[in-house]
Amino acid sequence: MAESNESRPNTFFIEVSGAGLPEVDGLFVPSTAPPAKSESGTVSSIGYWNGKLAWDRADGRAARSPALSYSNSYKSWRICRLDGHLAYDITCDDDLPPTDREWHVYKKGVAPAPKLTLHHYDPRQPCPKPNVIFVLGGPGAGKGTMCELAESQLGWTHLSTGDLLRQERQAGGPTAATIDEFITAGKLAPNEIIVGLLKNAMETVTRTTGKNNFLLDGFPRSLANLEAWYEIFGRDTELPKMLYFECPYAVLEKRVLGRAKYTGRSDDNVESLKLRFDTYKAETLPTVELFKNMNRCVEIDTSLDRQAVYAIVASHLAEYTDQKLTAQPLSERAEMLLGLRPFPKSDA
Repeated sequence: MAESNESRPNTFFIEVSGAGLPEVDGLFVPSTAPPAKSESGTVSSIGYWNGKLAWDRADGRAARSPALSYSNSYKSWRICRLDGHLAYDITCDDDLPPTDREWHVYKKGVAPAPKLTLHHYDPRQPCPKPNVIFVLGGPGAGKGTMCELAESQLGWTHLSTGDLLRQERQAGGPTAATIDEFITAGKLAPNEIIVGLLKNAMETVTRTTGKNNFLLDGFPRSLANLEAWYEIFGRDTELPKMLYFECPYAVLEKRVLGRAKYTGRSDDNVESLKLRFDTYKAETLPTVELFKNMNRCVEIDTSLDRQAVYAIVASHLAEYTDQKLTAQPLSERAEMLLGLRPFPKSDA
């Protein structure tokens, strides 16, 4: 890491887990070791070692400080045992300890090598509150497309309640059995589970990526959804703004039947669309009206062409969007989503 970066405080936390040597597992915090000369002759500064960020054990039990640091001599990141001997390493020149690759069991280590999780905020403290925008609209209104564009181009995180429920069910999480029971019976999952999954997902993203802007696609679908949001986030918390995608039914029908050729979704047909739209009007529109009455709803006509709709969406997200991301050129994926270039045949 260049010397010019050394004045930037180390604000990251590292969680080490699954080591064959259990004493290595635990939380590592930004190092407070005083300046010293490393084995390569580099003089460290607080929070750094050999020009890269460094960490101490949160419990202070390791004889070596920093206990997780980079070696210039060996070109590797290393983790020590409590007695100071090195237990695990990984050869690379990454600015941060890798979390996506397998580490190596060093001389004083025991297999298996641990996994590392990088936290942008101290996991011992409450997670910073998310910046949330609700996104609602009928089937085929373009919610997914616009949320994907905002995610890839503007750095927002797109969360879909349907995706989260499927992931929890497949992963066998704490509420998987309950979700499976409701879905098997043809019922909607309990509202408190849905909001709980959203809260957990937002906290995980915030802690591990530092991103704090979220678009909740298709939430709240009902006043009951909203009530569960109040229960978990509190009634004294200001409600998020809502982007409501308004689109005539005839346009929705044309879009859904058009995409049916590619999606393979069993509910992309006239009969299912009518049922979904009726459910949407009965359960979701009262929520939209509530937000309109509270002046918390931005209505967007998504029957316009995609480029125009995206420009409107981007303008309403601009207040919280990094201006560097706003100014960057459209990616190939974004151009495809906006209809500016065709999708590859395999991706159509």
